[in-house]
Amino acid sequence: MLAPIFFIIPMPIPDYQSIMLPLLKLVADGGEYKLTNLVDTLGNQFGLTDEERAELLPSGQTFLFGNRVGWARTYLKKAGILDSPKRGIIIITQRGKNVLRQKPQQLNVAFLRQFPEFLEFQNTKKQDNDDLEPVAVLTQTPEETLEASYLSIRKALAQDLLDKVISLPPAFFEKLVVELLVRMGYGGSIKDAGKAVGKSGDEGIDGTIKEDKLGLDIIYIQAKRWKPGNIVGRPEIHKFIGALAGQGAKKGIFITTSSFTREALEYVPRNETKIVLIDGEQLAQLMIDYNLGVALQQTFEVKRIDNDYFSSE
Repeated sequence: MLAPIFFIIPMPIPDYQSIMLPLLKLVADGGEYKLTNLVDTLGNQFGLTDEERAELLPSGQTFLFGNRVGWARTYLKKAGILDSPKRGIIIITQRGKNVLRQKPQQLNVAFLRQFPEFLEFQNTKKQDNDDLEPVAVLTQTPEETLEASYLSIRKALAQDLLDKVISLPPAFFEKLVVELLVRMGYGGSIKDAGKAVGKSGDEGIDGTIKEDKLGLDIIYIQAKRWKPGNIVGRPEIHKFIGALAGQGAKKGIFITTSSFTREALEYVPRNETKIVLIDGEQLAQLMIDYNLGVALQQTFEVKRIDNDYFSSE
């Protein structure tokens, strides 16, 4: 008889609502607990791996799981179920103890809406449950929702940028590439950096740019303004490397508005030549990062309490 085979099914990082009840149970004895310690304990309870604990929000500024624990704490505090007598410390309130006596199967936004303080926090009118929006789909913290919206707007902008660049003449694209590289710290002035663009006459090379402001080394550029369906393959990369060798050059940047095949991306020159491949998506993202061809429309600032200010005498 064959031995049974067991499979471990990986669990996703729990959303902030799924964290509420386990968090409340951890502080049920009425003691004071550090939030940072509770994050670790909850991570163990949910069986999170080191990689999952280290996962960041899209901004790269905050740990995803820690952020969700923090928002679970905030929602419970706004409902009067938890309190925070000191910075980074949480305790259960009498209301929280009463909630646990009810032995709820879960705590979520729908449950918390029975408390007036929480309704005031949400700035909504108390209505019948049937009139409230479904809360089962509310899995993201406010910060996650904000960042997801930002990324969606940025993605749409990147596509619009790329469509615009493709519609313009090749000469404009070559100028755009040089201006972008200068904004990224290469070259010096646009005038110095762009002298050779479109004038080298060398097959496979569209221009050059200084690696630094002093011009200690030269980087050769290939700029392909191709439509998305026209993918750059390995032969084009090989041709570019050959052109670099003809110039005695060791460094090159190949930029396209299209994309690269897997063979092109995996190709590594056998000599000391180093090349960087930038596809259309990366190009658009870099243009956004370095404010090229885009204008600021709105700015939102996310702030937090400055506890150092309030702790000063």
